[in-house]
Amino acid sequence: MSSEALTQTWYMTQRQLMSVLRQPAYVVFMLIQPAIWLFLFGNLFKKVVELGGFGTTTYLDYLVPGIVVMSALSSNMWAGMGTLEEIERGTLNRFLTTPVSRSALMNANVVQQGLTTAVQSALIILLGKLGGADYPGGAAGLVVLVVAASLLGTVFGALSNAVGMLVRERESIIGINTFLLLPLTFLSSAFMAPSQMPAWMRRIADFNPLDWAMVAGRSAMAENPDWGDVLTRGGALLALAVATVWLSTRTFRAYQRSV
Repeated sequence: MSSEALTQTWYMTQRQLMSVLRQPAYVVFMLIQPAIWLFLFGNLFKKVVELGGFGTTTYLDYLVPGIVVMSALSSNMWAGMGTLEEIERGTLNRFLTTPVSRSALMNANVVQQGLTTAVQSALIILLGKLGGADYPGGAAGLVVLVVAASLLGTVFGALSNAVGMLVRERESIIGINTFLLLPLTFLSSAFMAPSQMPAWMRRIADFNPLDWAMVAGRSAMAENPDWGDVLTRGGALLALAVATVWLSTRTFRAYQRSV
């Protein structure tokens, strides 16, 4: 990517970040909702760690990466709504009449989603620490968790953008997101240790990107990190993120030809 395209991408990213900051309610809920999940799930299932297989001394230690990754998924799945809103307002079409790089228009959305996810993940980690969670993997483990969550957010943010440009209907995006969120979450190790899950659920989780992010994060955060798991799951997430961004860009070009 040329330096001009990078500059344009950063300019468009700043525009989208300012849009987020102008919505205080969104910023507040970005923090409050994970806090509620930590409190509810942390207290409801705190004794389940006694079953074994969690690799942590408390359920909260196990839960924090799950909430980080689940939050990344749930927030980025709605990225297509923002794209759809720009289409309806005519903002996107106006940008198409300017010299701005087409890749910058799409990449800015990905960068903004990634930065927002990273901030959200850091806040959840801080909330977990305040609640008594322990992170034996140290700073390196926490960085891996944030990066894994951001990659997962990129995957589903790009897919959501593609869907938004294809269907151009809010109801379709809402329906798809509602259908996918809970199955993807519960068919993973978000709340339950793999050894305590039915065999068929474990097999599905092996192909679930949500679980890849959690395994990478938890492996890096352990007292004795399994860097093999981090590299394999993280590499798979990176490859999937590249593929979905490419798909989103192709969809954007198809949209451009249709207007």
